[in-house]
Amino acid sequence: ANWARIEPLAIKGVMTKSDSDQAETALEQAQSAVTQAQAALEVSKQDLETIKVSRGSLEAAVGGAVAAVNLAEIDMTNTKVLAPRDGTVGEVGAKLGQYVTAGTQLMAVVPPDVWIIANFKETQLSDIRIGQPVTFTVDALNRKRLNGHVERFAPATGSEFSVLKPDNATGNFTKVAQRISVRISVDPGQDLAQYLAPGMSVVVRTELEK
Repeated sequence: ANWARIEPLAIKGVMTKSDSDQAETALEQAQSAVTQAQAALEVSKQDLETIKVSRGSLEAAVGGAVAAVNLAEIDMTNTKVLAPRDGTVGEVGAKLGQYVTAGTQLMAVVPPDVWIIANFKETQLSDIRIGQPVTFTVDALNRKRLNGHVERFAPATGSEFSVLKPDNATGNFTKVAQRISVRISVDPGQDLAQYLAPGMSVVVRTELEK
């Protein structure tokens, strides 16, 4: 704006040559400063784009680090073997420092719930009903008598669950009474029930057999 006022005066010769040259030099310096500022602006824009790209890389690195932490936490949880339910541990086969893979049997957990599996003949089931009271004696408990109730019946005979099933389609046939498993619950409030353990031999009698 200053040069726009001085230039007509310089052309008419109203002002001195030195003042005109000084004003023109000031104009050129101002134009150079503008050009320099524009170049600096472009450099700043490029730096901003570089920062944006670097920020994306850093965010990706942070995401990778978070994923690594999550994976480490999963690996840490895999070092803890949790029992599916409460119970007593037995047959511990794992040793300290031993490496195991998925599916390796480490130990057996015996739950506190105890019940009786009685294998009745199929000819004895006609008089047995769900909820029917029963008594049973345990060999390991000096044949002491305990009480229970019929809880449920197996869906098939024991022979149907065996590896080699009998095939009586041809030849001579000898009728053999099959056995069906009956689950019997142990009535609460019996002191001897706490000594029952899986695998013990028992003799079950229904109320109708007494």
